[in-house]
Amino acid sequence: MTKISTIENDPGGQPPTLLRTEPDRNCPLCPRLASFREAARAREPEWFNSPVPSFGDPDGRLLIVGLAPGLQGANRTGRPFTGDFAGDLLYATLLEYGFAKGKYQARPDDGLRLIDCRISNAVRCVPPQNKPLPTEISTCRQFLSATTATMPRLRAIVALGRVAHESMLKVLRLRSSAAPFAHGAMHQASAVKLYDSYHCSRYNTNTGVLTPEMFRNVFARVRAELG
Repeated sequence: MTKISTIENDPGGQPPTLLRTEPDRNCPLCPRLASFREAARAREPEWFNSPVPSFGDPDGRLLIVGLAPGLQGANRTGRPFTGDFAGDLLYATLLEYGFAKGKYQARPDDGLRLIDCRISNAVRCVPPQNKPLPTEISTCRQFLSATTATMPRLRAIVALGRVAHESMLKVLRLRSSAAPFAHGAMHQASAVKLYDSYHCSRYNTNTGVLTPEMFRNVFARVRAELG
């Protein structure tokens, strides 16, 4: 379902602007992703197999941005980072630093709640081989931009991986040369701080590119600065 959010009238007396924060269930904007989604629906009809909506508190001060739904993770369950290894590390870390409450059990009905926090993806549909094309990232950015625009208390964004980082730079209108991606880096964009982390994928943790301690350090800094 497409979610529509209303922004308040501006001082110039313009009418409210309606922003689509989520694509339709059968979003046709990226033909390759739509075709891949239809194939998944035919193969696994019980799975979610749709653009995965953001999860969490729209009034939260923290937004976490991933790459795209995993085929057997969020694409299957319908909740970001739910049902795959990346979610195990992410939600454990959010629980540790008070950005989540409850118990993560890798399913959307586990009762887990995000506190002062929201999770989204740069691309809302699952891509083949977990690799969206540049044109797909660009096309889907309208929803990421709308998501940030409809979070009135947003103060911190954690970008998980280079693709999420680069997409957020365009949303925040930061130049890549002035805000290069680096794990643990922080970039200021007006009232919002953009924090970088390597993606918490199984590959990155298995190869030692990202350790749990490195990941926790990013969120420890966010927690300290948000208070």
